[in-house]
Amino acid sequence: MFRIRKFFDSINNSNKRNIQQIKTILKERFPLLDDDYLNNFSKMLDNPVSKKFRTIIFIADNMNSKLKGFAILLHFSDLNFYYLDFIASNSNFSGRGIGAALYQRIREEAYSANVTGIFMECLPDDPALCKDPVILKENISRLKFYEKFNVRPIINTAYETPVKTGDDNPPYLLLDNLSKQENIYKDYFKKVVTAILKRKYHDVVDQNYINTVVNSIKDETVQLRPLKYLKKEVHYSFSSEISNDEKIPYVFNHEHNLHHIHERGYVEKPLRLDSILKTINKSSLFLEYPAKKCSEALIKEVHSKEFFNYIKTVCENISEKNNIYPYVFPLRNRTKPPIELTVRAGYYCIDTFTPLNKHVFSTAKKAVDCAYTGAELLTDNRLVYSLVRPPGHHSGINTYGGFCYFNSAAIAAQFLSKKGKVCMLDIDYHHGNGQQDIFYKRDDVLTISIHGHPRFAYPYFSGFAEEKGEDNGVDFNHNFPLPEKITFEKYIETLKKSIKIIENSDTEYLIICFGADTSKGDPTGTWDFEKKDYEVLGKLIGNMNLPTLVVQEGGYSTKKIGNIVLYFLSGLWKSIYNK
Repeated sequence: MFRIRKFFDSINNSNKRNIQQIKTILKERFPLLDDDYLNNFSKMLDNPVSKKFRTIIFIADNMNSKLKGFAILLHFSDLNFYYLDFIASNSNFSGRGIGAALYQRIREEAYSANVTGIFMECLPDDPALCKDPVILKENISRLKFYEKFNVRPIINTAYETPVKTGDDNPPYLLLDNLSKQENIYKDYFKKVVTAILKRKYHDVVDQNYINTVVNSIKDETVQLRPLKYLKKEVHYSFSSEISNDEKIPYVFNHEHNLHHIHERGYVEKPLRLDSILKTINKSSLFLEYPAKKCSEALIKEVHSKEFFNYIKTVCENISEKNNIYPYVFPLRNRTKPPIELTVRAGYYCIDTFTPLNKHVFSTAKKAVDCAYTGAELLTDNRLVYSLVRPPGHHSGINTYGGFCYFNSAAIAAQFLSKKGKVCMLDIDYHHGNGQQDIFYKRDDVLTISIHGHPRFAYPYFSGFAEEKGEDNGVDFNHNFPLPEKITFEKYIETLKKSIKIIENSDTEYLIICFGADTSKGDPTGTWDFEKKDYEVLGKLIGNMNLPTLVVQEGGYSTKKIGNIVLYFLSGLWKSIYNK
Protein backbone atom coordinates (compact mmCIF):
# COMPACT_ATOMS: atom_id res chain seq x y z
CA MET A 1 0.00 0.00 0.00
CA PHE A 2 1.13 3.52 -0.70
CA ARG A 3 -0.25 7.04 -0.95
CA ILE A 4 0.67 9.80 -3.38
CA ARG A 5 1.02 13.40 -2.30
CA LYS A 6 2.81 16.50 -3.53
CA PHE A 7 4.81 19.40 -2.16
CA PHE A 8 6.50 22.52 -3.51
CA ASP A 9 9.32 23.43 -1.15
CA SER A 10 11.84 22.28 1.46
CA ILE A 11 10.42 24.40 4.29
CA ASN A 12 9.37 21.79 6.85
CA ASN A 13 11.26 18.84 8.24
CA SER A 14 9.05 16.26 6.55
CA ASN A 15 9.81 17.74 3.13
CA LYS A 16 13.51 17.90 3.98
CA ARG A 17 13.49 14.19 4.85
CA ASN A 18 11.73 13.37 1.59
CA ILE A 19 14.25 15.42 -0.40
CA GLN A 20 17.12 13.48 1.15
CA GLN A 21 15.44 10.20 0.17
CA ILE A 22 14.87 11.53 -3.36
CA LYS A 23 18.54 12.45 -3.69
CA THR A 24 19.54 8.95 -2.59
CA ILE A 25 17.32 7.36 -5.24
CA LEU A 26 18.55 9.80 -7.91
CA LYS A 27 22.16 8.88 -7.17
CA GLU A 28 21.31 5.19 -7.37
CA ARG A 29 19.13 5.26 -10.50
CA PHE A 30 20.93 8.03 -12.39
CA PRO A 31 24.64 7.66 -11.52
CA LEU A 32 25.76 10.10 -14.24
CA LEU A 33 23.56 12.90 -12.87
CA ASP A 34 25.45 16.15 -12.32
CA ASP A 35 26.31 16.77 -8.63
CA ASP A 36 25.31 20.41 -9.03
CA TYR A 37 21.73 19.31 -9.67
CA LEU A 38 21.64 17.41 -6.39
CA ASN A 39 23.40 20.14 -4.42
CA ASN A 40 21.04 22.84 -5.69
CA PHE A 41 17.89 20.77 -5.50
CA SER A 42 16.39 22.54 -2.46
CA LYS A 43 17.28 25.95 -3.89
CA MET A 44 15.48 25.06 -7.11
CA LEU A 45 12.38 24.20 -5.09
CA ASP A 46 12.38 27.26 -2.86
CA ASN A 47 13.37 29.86 -5.46
CA PRO A 48 11.37 29.23 -8.65
CA VAL A 49 12.07 32.75 -9.93
CA SER A 50 15.74 31.93 -10.47
CA LYS A 51 14.93 29.10 -12.91
CA LYS A 52 11.74 30.59 -14.37
CA PHE A 53 9.78 27.45 -13.60
CA ARG A 54 8.10 26.05 -10.51
CA THR A 55 9.13 22.63 -9.24
CA ILE A 56 6.43 20.26 -7.98
CA ILE A 57 7.38 17.02 -6.22
CA PHE A 58 5.07 14.02 -6.16
CA ILE A 59 6.00 11.21 -3.80
CA ALA A 60 4.64 7.75 -3.23
CA ASP A 61 5.22 6.61 0.32
CA ASN A 62 3.69 4.43 2.99
CA MET A 63 2.19 5.64 6.26
CA ASN A 64 5.63 5.41 7.88
CA SER A 65 6.94 7.95 5.33
CA LYS A 66 9.14 5.34 3.61
CA LEU A 67 9.64 6.69 0.10
CA LYS A 68 8.68 4.20 -2.60
CA GLY A 69 8.93 6.48 -5.61
CA PHE A 70 8.79 10.08 -6.76
CA ALA A 71 8.32 12.35 -9.74
CA ILE A 72 9.73 15.84 -10.34
CA LEU A 73 7.50 18.05 -12.45
CA LEU A 74 8.43 21.52 -13.73
CA HIS A 75 5.71 24.07 -14.43
CA PHE A 76 6.58 26.64 -17.12
CA SER A 77 3.65 28.88 -16.24
CA ASP A 78 4.37 31.63 -18.78
CA LEU A 79 4.01 29.11 -21.63
CA ASN A 80 1.44 26.93 -19.85
CA PHE A 81 3.14 23.54 -20.09
CA TYR A 82 4.58 20.93 -17.75
CA TYR A 83 7.95 19.25 -18.14
CA LEU A 84 8.53 15.90 -16.45
CA ASP A 85 12.09 16.01 -15.17
CA PHE A 86 12.33 12.65 -13.38
CA ILE A 87 10.13 9.76 -12.40
CA ALA A 88 11.66 6.85 -10.48
CA SER A 89 10.89 4.22 -7.88
CA ASN A 90 12.99 2.92 -5.05
CA SER A 91 14.79 -0.19 -6.31
CA ASN A 92 13.28 -2.15 -3.41
CA PHE A 93 9.77 -1.42 -4.70
CA SER A 94 10.22 -1.55 -8.49
CA GLY A 95 7.65 -3.44 -10.56
CA ARG A 96 4.78 -2.75 -8.16
CA GLY A 97 2.86 -0.21 -10.21
CA ILE A 98 4.34 2.80 -8.44
CA GLY A 99 5.64 4.48 -11.60
CA ALA A 100 2.28 4.07 -13.37
CA ALA A 101 0.36 5.42 -10.37
CA LEU A 102 2.68 8.42 -10.12
CA TYR A 103 2.42 9.19 -13.81
CA GLN A 104 -1.35 8.90 -13.82
CA ARG A 105 -1.46 11.32 -10.87
CA ILE A 106 0.72 13.76 -12.82
CA ARG A 107 -1.63 13.50 -15.80
CA GLU A 108 -4.59 14.30 -13.55
CA GLU A 109 -2.69 17.30 -12.23
CA ALA A 110 -1.87 18.51 -15.74
CA TYR A 111 -5.43 18.01 -16.94
CA SER A 112 -6.94 19.94 -14.03
CA ALA A 113 -4.37 22.74 -14.56
CA ASN A 114 -5.45 22.90 -18.24
CA VAL A 115 -1.87 23.01 -19.51
CA THR A 116 -1.06 22.43 -23.19
CA GLY A 117 0.61 19.13 -22.39
CA ILE A 118 3.46 17.36 -20.61
CA PHE A 119 6.83 17.37 -22.34
CA MET A 120 9.64 15.07 -21.25
CA GLU A 121 12.86 13.48 -22.45
CA CYS A 122 13.62 9.81 -22.89
CA LEU A 123 16.82 8.17 -24.14
CA PRO A 124 16.57 6.66 -27.64
CA ASP A 125 15.51 3.17 -28.67
CA ASP A 126 17.43 3.48 -31.96
CA PRO A 127 20.64 1.35 -32.05
CA ALA A 128 22.25 4.05 -34.18
CA LEU A 129 21.86 6.51 -31.30
CA CYS A 130 22.54 4.10 -28.42
CA LYS A 131 25.47 1.76 -28.85
CA ASP A 132 25.27 -0.04 -25.47
CA PRO A 133 22.81 -2.97 -25.75
CA VAL A 134 22.11 -2.99 -21.99
CA ILE A 135 21.22 0.71 -21.98
CA LEU A 136 19.26 0.27 -25.22
CA LYS A 137 17.11 -2.38 -23.54
CA GLU A 138 16.38 0.01 -20.65
CA ASN A 139 15.51 2.78 -23.10
CA ILE A 140 13.07 0.52 -24.94
CA SER A 141 11.43 -0.41 -21.64
CA ARG A 142 10.89 3.25 -20.74
CA LEU A 143 9.44 4.15 -24.13
CA LYS A 144 7.11 1.14 -23.92
CA PHE A 145 5.95 2.41 -20.52
CA TYR A 146 5.13 5.87 -21.88
CA GLU A 147 3.43 4.51 -24.98
CA LYS A 148 0.83 2.94 -22.69
CA PHE A 149 -0.22 6.52 -21.92
CA ASN A 150 -0.09 7.49 -25.62
CA VAL A 151 3.12 9.43 -24.97
CA ARG A 152 5.52 9.28 -27.92
CA PRO A 153 8.62 11.01 -29.30
CA ILE A 154 8.16 14.16 -31.37
CA ILE A 155 9.51 13.54 -34.87
CA ASN A 156 10.96 15.65 -37.69
CA THR A 157 13.14 17.84 -35.43
CA ALA A 158 16.82 17.87 -34.51
CA TYR A 159 16.09 17.73 -30.78
CA GLU A 160 18.09 14.50 -30.43
CA THR A 161 21.21 16.13 -31.86
CA PRO A 162 24.19 15.34 -29.57
CA VAL A 163 25.50 18.39 -27.71
CA LYS A 164 29.04 17.25 -28.50
CA THR A 165 30.05 15.38 -31.62
CA GLY A 166 30.26 11.68 -30.86
CA ASP A 167 28.07 11.81 -27.74
CA ASP A 168 25.98 8.69 -27.24
CA ASN A 169 22.33 8.52 -26.15
CA PRO A 170 20.98 11.97 -27.11
CA PRO A 171 17.41 12.17 -25.76
CA TYR A 172 14.14 12.27 -27.66
CA LEU A 173 11.62 14.95 -26.71
CA LEU A 174 8.27 13.31 -25.93
CA LEU A 175 4.80 14.79 -25.62
CA ASP A 176 1.73 13.78 -23.66
CA ASN A 177 -1.11 15.81 -25.16
CA LEU A 178 -3.49 14.53 -22.44
CA SER A 179 -5.79 13.02 -25.09
CA LYS A 180 -6.61 16.49 -26.38
CA GLN A 181 -7.51 16.84 -30.03
CA GLU A 182 -6.07 20.34 -30.41
CA ASN A 183 -2.95 20.79 -32.54
CA ILE A 184 0.21 22.31 -31.13
CA TYR A 185 1.46 24.82 -33.70
CA LYS A 186 5.01 25.50 -34.83
CA ASP A 187 5.49 29.00 -33.38
CA TYR A 188 4.35 27.92 -29.91
CA PHE A 189 6.39 24.71 -30.05
CA LYS A 190 9.52 26.70 -30.88
CA LYS A 191 8.98 28.75 -27.71
CA VAL A 192 8.58 25.56 -25.69
CA VAL A 193 11.82 24.07 -26.99
CA THR A 194 13.68 27.35 -26.46
CA ALA A 195 12.41 27.57 -22.87
CA ILE A 196 13.45 23.98 -22.06
CA LEU A 197 16.93 24.36 -23.51
CA LYS A 198 17.62 27.83 -22.09
CA ARG A 199 16.18 27.39 -18.61
CA LYS A 200 17.00 23.77 -17.92
CA TYR A 201 20.24 23.37 -19.87
CA HIS A 202 21.65 26.91 -19.86
CA ASP A 203 25.01 25.66 -18.54
CA VAL A 204 25.20 22.80 -21.08
CA VAL A 205 24.10 24.17 -24.45
CA ASP A 206 25.05 27.40 -26.23
CA GLN A 207 22.93 29.65 -28.42
CA ASN A 208 24.21 28.02 -31.62
CA TYR A 209 22.93 24.63 -30.44
CA ILE A 210 19.56 26.14 -29.47
CA ASN A 211 19.28 27.79 -32.90
CA THR A 212 20.08 24.50 -34.62
CA VAL A 213 17.32 22.65 -32.78
CA VAL A 214 14.71 25.41 -33.00
CA ASN A 215 15.35 26.11 -36.70
CA SER A 216 14.89 22.42 -37.47
CA ILE A 217 11.21 22.65 -36.55
CA LYS A 218 9.46 22.82 -39.94
CA ASP A 219 6.11 21.05 -39.50
CA GLU A 220 3.18 23.41 -39.01
CA THR A 221 1.94 21.23 -36.14
CA VAL A 222 3.77 18.89 -33.78
CA GLN A 223 3.98 15.34 -35.13
CA LEU A 224 4.33 12.27 -32.92
CA ARG A 225 6.04 9.03 -33.86
CA PRO A 226 3.57 6.29 -34.84
CA LEU A 227 2.95 3.60 -32.24
CA LYS A 228 5.87 1.20 -32.12
CA TYR A 229 5.10 -1.14 -29.20
CA LEU A 230 1.30 -1.11 -28.93
CA LYS A 231 -1.23 -2.05 -31.59
CA LYS A 232 -3.59 0.84 -30.82
CA GLU A 233 -3.81 3.93 -28.65
CA VAL A 234 -5.02 3.66 -25.06
CA HIS A 235 -7.19 6.58 -23.96
CA TYR A 236 -7.51 7.40 -20.29
CA SER A 237 -10.44 9.32 -18.83
CA PHE A 238 -9.81 12.11 -16.37
CA SER A 239 -11.66 12.52 -13.12
CA SER A 240 -13.22 15.86 -12.25
CA GLU A 241 -12.80 15.01 -8.57
CA ILE A 242 -10.10 16.66 -6.49
CA SER A 243 -7.38 14.11 -5.72
CA ASN A 244 -7.06 13.03 -2.10
CA ASP A 245 -3.57 14.50 -1.77
CA GLU A 246 -5.03 17.95 -2.54
CA LYS A 247 -8.08 17.71 -0.30
CA ILE A 248 -8.06 19.50 3.03
CA PRO A 249 -7.65 17.00 5.88
CA TYR A 250 -9.94 17.88 8.76
CA VAL A 251 -10.36 16.49 12.26
CA PHE A 252 -13.65 16.68 14.15
CA ASN A 253 -14.94 15.52 17.55
CA HIS A 254 -18.32 13.92 16.93
CA GLU A 255 -19.07 13.99 20.68
CA HIS A 256 -18.65 17.75 21.11
CA ASN A 257 -22.39 18.20 21.73
CA LEU A 258 -22.08 16.57 25.16
CA HIS A 259 -20.87 20.02 26.21
CA HIS A 260 -24.10 22.01 25.98
CA ILE A 261 -24.87 24.92 28.29
CA HIS A 262 -28.62 25.50 28.11
CA GLU A 263 -28.72 28.81 29.96
CA ARG A 264 -30.35 31.60 28.00
CA GLY A 265 -27.85 33.83 26.18
CA TYR A 266 -25.05 31.24 26.09
CA VAL A 267 -24.02 31.49 22.42
CA GLU A 268 -21.31 28.80 22.28
CA LYS A 269 -23.74 26.12 21.09
CA PRO A 270 -23.24 22.68 19.50
CA LEU A 271 -25.17 23.95 16.47
CA ARG A 272 -22.12 26.06 15.55
CA LEU A 273 -20.05 23.03 14.61
CA ASP A 274 -22.99 21.10 13.19
CA SER A 275 -23.56 23.99 10.79
CA ILE A 276 -19.89 24.01 9.72
CA LEU A 277 -19.77 20.24 9.29
CA LYS A 278 -22.95 20.19 7.21
CA THR A 279 -21.54 22.85 4.88
CA ILE A 280 -18.07 21.39 4.33
CA ASN A 281 -19.51 17.90 3.82
CA LYS A 282 -21.38 19.24 0.80
CA SER A 283 -18.03 20.20 -0.71
CA SER A 284 -15.61 17.77 -2.36
CA LEU A 285 -12.71 19.73 -0.89
CA PHE A 286 -12.38 17.93 2.47
CA LEU A 287 -11.24 14.56 3.78
CA GLU A 288 -11.92 13.58 7.40
CA TYR A 289 -9.26 11.99 9.60
CA PRO A 290 -9.84 10.44 13.03
CA ALA A 291 -8.43 12.23 16.07
CA LYS A 292 -5.49 10.76 17.97
CA LYS A 293 -5.18 11.17 21.71
CA CYS A 294 -2.91 13.96 22.88
CA SER A 295 -0.88 13.09 25.94
CA GLU A 296 -1.59 14.90 29.19
CA ALA A 297 2.15 15.53 29.40
CA LEU A 298 2.02 17.70 26.27
CA ILE A 299 -0.94 19.66 27.62
CA LYS A 300 1.01 20.29 30.84
CA GLU A 301 3.84 21.78 28.79
CA VAL A 302 1.38 24.56 27.93
CA HIS A 303 -0.92 24.75 30.96
CA SER A 304 0.29 24.44 34.53
CA LYS A 305 -0.10 21.06 36.18
CA GLU A 306 -2.21 22.60 38.96
CA PHE A 307 -4.61 24.22 36.49
CA PHE A 308 -4.98 21.06 34.40
CA ASN A 309 -5.55 18.86 37.45
CA TYR A 310 -8.11 21.29 38.85
CA ILE A 311 -10.26 21.22 35.68
CA LYS A 312 -10.00 17.44 35.51
CA THR A 313 -10.83 16.86 39.20
CA VAL A 314 -13.82 19.23 39.31
CA CYS A 315 -15.38 17.78 36.18
CA GLU A 316 -14.92 14.21 37.38
CA ASN A 317 -16.67 14.93 40.70
CA ILE A 318 -19.49 17.28 39.76
CA SER A 319 -23.07 16.05 39.36
CA GLU A 320 -24.58 15.63 35.91
CA LYS A 321 -26.84 18.72 35.86
CA ASN A 322 -24.70 21.10 37.91
CA ASN A 323 -22.73 24.05 36.51
CA ILE A 324 -20.05 25.79 38.55
CA TYR A 325 -19.74 29.52 37.86
CA PRO A 326 -17.00 31.54 39.60
CA TYR A 327 -18.25 34.08 42.10
CA VAL A 328 -15.14 35.07 44.09
CA PHE A 329 -12.12 36.51 42.26
CA PRO A 330 -8.65 37.10 43.76
CA LEU A 331 -6.48 40.00 42.73
CA ARG A 332 -4.27 38.81 39.88
CA ASN A 333 -1.19 38.62 42.05
CA ARG A 334 -1.94 34.91 42.23
CA THR A 335 -2.69 34.61 45.92
CA LYS A 336 -2.89 31.10 47.34
CA PRO A 337 -5.90 29.23 45.98
CA PRO A 338 -8.78 28.46 48.37
CA ILE A 339 -9.31 24.88 49.47
CA GLU A 340 -12.94 24.57 48.34
CA LEU A 341 -13.03 23.61 44.67
CA THR A 342 -16.19 25.53 43.80
CA VAL A 343 -14.73 28.72 45.27
CA ARG A 344 -11.43 28.09 43.51
CA ALA A 345 -13.11 28.53 40.09
CA GLY A 346 -12.58 32.28 40.42
CA TYR A 347 -8.89 31.68 41.00
CA TYR A 348 -8.54 30.29 37.48
CA CYS A 349 -11.46 31.81 35.53
CA ILE A 350 -11.32 35.32 34.03
CA ASP A 351 -15.09 35.93 33.69
CA THR A 352 -18.49 34.95 35.09
CA PHE A 353 -19.98 33.15 32.08
CA THR A 354 -17.68 30.15 31.49
CA PRO A 355 -18.94 27.34 33.73
CA LEU A 356 -17.46 23.99 34.66
CA ASN A 357 -19.64 20.89 34.47
CA LYS A 358 -19.53 17.13 34.06
CA HIS A 359 -18.55 17.19 30.38
CA VAL A 360 -16.22 20.18 30.16
CA PHE A 361 -12.98 18.27 30.69
CA SER A 362 -13.77 15.44 28.26
CA THR A 363 -14.93 17.70 25.43
CA ALA A 364 -12.13 20.23 25.95
CA LYS A 365 -9.64 17.36 25.96
CA LYS A 366 -11.10 16.00 22.72
CA ALA A 367 -10.83 19.47 21.18
CA VAL A 368 -7.13 19.32 22.09
CA ASP A 369 -6.93 15.87 20.49
CA CYS A 370 -8.30 17.31 17.23
CA ALA A 371 -5.84 20.21 17.17
CA TYR A 372 -2.93 17.93 18.09
CA THR A 373 -3.88 15.51 15.30
CA GLY A 374 -4.10 18.46 12.92
CA ALA A 375 -0.55 19.44 13.88
CA GLU A 376 0.66 15.89 13.24
CA LEU A 377 -1.06 15.85 9.83
CA LEU A 378 0.55 19.18 8.97
CA THR A 379 3.98 17.58 8.84
CA ASP A 380 2.81 15.73 5.70
CA ASN A 381 0.24 18.19 4.30
CA ARG A 382 0.03 21.82 3.20
CA LEU A 383 -3.31 22.73 4.78
CA VAL A 384 -5.23 21.11 7.66
CA TYR A 385 -8.42 22.12 9.49
CA SER A 386 -9.15 21.24 13.12
CA LEU A 387 -12.87 21.75 13.71
CA VAL A 388 -12.91 22.03 17.49
CA ARG A 389 -15.32 22.96 20.20
CA PRO A 390 -15.12 24.40 22.80
CA PRO A 391 -12.75 27.08 21.49
CA GLY A 392 -9.44 27.67 23.26
CA HIS A 393 -7.64 30.93 22.52
CA HIS A 394 -8.69 32.70 25.76
CA SER A 395 -7.14 29.97 27.92
CA GLY A 396 -3.70 30.81 29.32
CA ILE A 397 -1.15 29.02 31.46
CA ASN A 398 -3.37 29.15 34.56
CA THR A 399 -6.63 30.59 33.26
CA TYR A 400 -9.81 29.73 31.43
CA GLY A 401 -12.67 31.92 30.19
CA GLY A 402 -14.47 33.20 27.11
CA PHE A 403 -15.97 29.70 26.60
CA CYS A 404 -12.36 28.37 26.46
CA TYR A 405 -10.84 25.75 28.80
CA PHE A 406 -7.68 24.37 27.16
CA ASN A 407 -5.82 26.27 24.45
CA SER A 408 -5.99 23.68 21.66
CA ALA A 409 -4.12 25.82 19.11
CA ALA A 410 -1.32 26.62 21.58
CA ILE A 411 -0.90 22.92 22.35
CA ALA A 412 -0.64 22.26 18.59
CA ALA A 413 1.96 25.05 18.42
CA GLN A 414 3.90 23.48 21.29
CA PHE A 415 4.01 20.18 19.39
CA LEU A 416 5.16 21.83 16.16
CA SER A 417 7.71 24.06 17.91
CA LYS A 418 9.82 20.94 18.43
CA LYS A 419 10.02 20.55 14.65
CA GLY A 420 10.53 24.17 13.57
CA LYS A 421 9.59 27.80 14.13
CA VAL A 422 5.87 28.42 14.53
CA CYS A 423 3.65 31.46 14.06
CA MET A 424 0.17 31.72 15.58
CA LEU A 425 -1.97 34.23 13.67
CA ASP A 426 -5.21 34.93 15.55
CA ILE A 427 -7.92 36.52 13.39
CA ASP A 428 -10.82 35.97 15.78
CA TYR A 429 -12.70 39.17 16.69
CA HIS A 430 -11.41 38.88 20.27
CA HIS A 431 -7.80 39.05 21.44
CA GLY A 432 -5.89 35.77 21.64
CA ASN A 433 -4.84 36.44 25.23
CA GLY A 434 -4.28 32.75 25.95
CA GLN A 435 -1.40 32.14 23.55
CA GLN A 436 0.03 35.57 24.39
CA ASP A 437 0.24 34.48 28.01
CA ILE A 438 1.67 31.06 27.14
CA PHE A 439 4.40 32.18 24.71
CA TYR A 440 5.07 35.73 25.97
CA LYS A 441 8.64 34.96 27.06
CA ARG A 442 9.55 32.63 24.20
CA ASP A 443 11.09 33.23 20.78
CA ASP A 444 10.23 29.90 19.12
CA VAL A 445 6.53 30.75 18.69
CA LEU A 446 5.63 34.09 17.11
CA THR A 447 2.16 35.28 18.24
CA ILE A 448 0.10 37.83 16.28
CA SER A 449 -3.46 38.89 17.06
CA ILE A 450 -5.78 41.19 15.05
CA HIS A 451 -8.84 42.02 17.15
CA GLY A 452 -11.30 44.54 18.47
CA HIS A 453 -9.64 47.05 20.82
CA PRO A 454 -9.69 45.92 24.47
CA ARG A 455 -11.24 49.22 25.54
CA PHE A 456 -14.58 47.83 24.24
CA ALA A 457 -13.99 44.15 23.38
CA TYR A 458 -13.50 41.03 25.52
CA PRO A 459 -11.22 40.15 27.30
CA TYR A 460 -10.61 43.88 28.00
CA PHE A 461 -7.41 43.50 30.04
CA SER A 462 -5.01 42.44 27.25
CA GLY A 463 -4.39 42.94 23.56
CA PHE A 464 -2.85 46.40 23.62
CA ALA A 465 -0.31 47.32 20.93
CA GLU A 466 2.47 47.97 23.46
CA GLU A 467 2.44 44.33 24.64
CA LYS A 468 5.52 43.08 22.76
CA GLY A 469 6.76 40.14 24.82
CA GLU A 470 9.30 39.74 27.62
CA ASP A 471 12.75 38.20 28.04
CA ASN A 472 13.49 36.01 24.99
CA GLY A 473 10.02 36.81 23.69
CA VAL A 474 10.58 40.54 23.13
CA ASP A 475 9.24 41.43 19.64
CA PHE A 476 7.76 37.95 19.25
CA ASN A 477 4.28 39.11 20.28
CA HIS A 478 2.32 41.56 18.12
CA ASN A 479 -1.15 42.98 18.77
CA PHE A 480 -3.23 44.95 16.29
CA PRO A 481 -6.24 46.34 18.22
CA LEU A 482 -8.76 47.86 15.79
CA PRO A 483 -11.73 50.26 16.13
CA GLU A 484 -15.29 49.22 16.92
CA LYS A 485 -16.31 49.92 13.33
CA ILE A 486 -13.88 49.21 10.51
CA THR A 487 -14.02 48.71 6.74
CA PHE A 488 -12.81 45.48 5.23
CA GLU A 489 -10.21 47.44 3.25
CA LYS A 490 -8.75 48.85 6.48
CA TYR A 491 -8.65 45.38 7.99
CA ILE A 492 -6.75 44.11 4.93
CA GLU A 493 -4.11 46.81 5.50
CA THR A 494 -3.58 45.45 9.01
CA LEU A 495 -3.51 41.86 7.79
CA LYS A 496 -0.82 42.77 5.26
CA LYS A 497 1.29 44.23 8.09
CA SER A 498 0.96 40.92 9.94
CA ILE A 499 1.88 38.96 6.81
CA LYS A 500 4.99 41.08 6.38
CA ILE A 501 6.03 40.28 9.97
CA ILE A 502 5.59 36.57 9.28
CA GLU A 503 7.47 36.74 5.97
CA ASN A 504 10.36 38.53 7.68
CA SER A 505 10.56 35.81 10.33
CA ASP A 506 11.84 32.27 9.86
CA THR A 507 8.41 30.71 10.35
CA GLU A 508 8.13 27.10 9.18
CA TYR A 509 4.59 26.33 10.38
CA LEU A 510 1.58 28.65 10.51
CA ILE A 511 -1.35 28.15 12.88
CA ILE A 512 -4.42 30.29 12.27
CA CYS A 513 -6.80 30.79 15.16
CA PHE A 514 -9.86 31.41 13.03
CA GLY A 515 -12.97 33.15 14.32
CA ALA A 516 -16.04 33.86 12.21
CA ASP A 517 -17.18 36.45 14.77
CA THR A 518 -15.76 39.24 12.57
CA SER A 519 -18.76 38.74 10.26
CA LYS A 520 -21.79 40.99 9.88
CA GLY A 521 -24.46 40.22 12.45
CA ASP A 522 -22.36 38.09 14.79
CA PRO A 523 -23.81 38.52 18.32
CA THR A 524 -20.35 39.01 19.89
CA GLY A 525 -18.68 41.31 17.33
CA THR A 526 -19.15 44.75 15.78
CA TRP A 527 -17.61 44.34 12.30
CA ASP A 528 -19.48 43.75 9.06
CA PHE A 529 -17.43 41.37 6.92
CA GLU A 530 -19.33 39.44 4.25
CA LYS A 531 -18.77 35.77 3.43
CA LYS A 532 -16.90 36.55 0.19
CA ASP A 533 -14.44 38.69 2.17
CA TYR A 534 -13.20 35.54 3.87
CA GLU A 535 -12.03 34.05 0.58
CA VAL A 536 -9.93 37.19 0.08
CA LEU A 537 -8.46 36.74 3.60
CA GLY A 538 -7.68 33.10 2.86
CA LYS A 539 -5.97 33.88 -0.44
CA LEU A 540 -3.79 36.59 1.11
CA ILE A 541 -2.66 34.33 3.94
CA GLY A 542 -2.23 31.34 1.62
CA ASN A 543 0.11 33.34 -0.62
CA MET A 544 2.77 32.92 2.09
CA ASN A 545 2.84 29.26 1.02
CA LEU A 546 3.45 27.96 4.54
CA PRO A 547 2.19 24.65 5.94
CA THR A 548 -0.99 25.94 7.59
CA LEU A 549 -3.17 24.55 10.37
CA VAL A 550 -6.53 26.28 10.89
CA VAL A 551 -8.03 25.81 14.36
CA GLN A 552 -11.64 26.89 14.81
CA GLU A 553 -12.20 29.48 17.52
CA GLY A 554 -15.24 31.81 17.70
CA GLY A 555 -18.13 32.62 15.41
CA TYR A 556 -21.64 32.50 16.85
CA SER A 557 -24.03 33.19 13.97
CA THR A 558 -25.09 29.61 13.34
CA LYS A 559 -26.80 30.48 10.05
CA LYS A 560 -23.66 32.02 8.55
CA ILE A 561 -20.71 30.27 10.13
CA GLY A 562 -20.64 27.27 7.76
CA ASN A 563 -20.33 29.36 4.60
CA ILE A 564 -17.81 31.71 6.25
CA VAL A 565 -15.54 28.78 7.11
CA LEU A 566 -15.94 27.29 3.63
CA TYR A 567 -15.07 30.57 1.89
CA PHE A 568 -12.02 31.12 4.11
CA LEU A 569 -10.64 27.60 3.68
CA SER A 570 -11.35 27.68 -0.07
CA GLY A 571 -9.32 30.89 -0.37
CA LEU A 572 -6.42 29.33 1.52
CA TRP A 573 -6.63 26.19 -0.61
CA LYS A 574 -6.64 28.11 -3.89
CA SER A 575 -3.48 30.00 -2.96
CA ILE A 576 -1.60 27.13 -1.37
CA TYR A 577 -2.34 24.75 -4.24
CA ASN A 578 -2.01 27.41 -6.94
CA LYS A 579 -5.57 26.97 -8.23
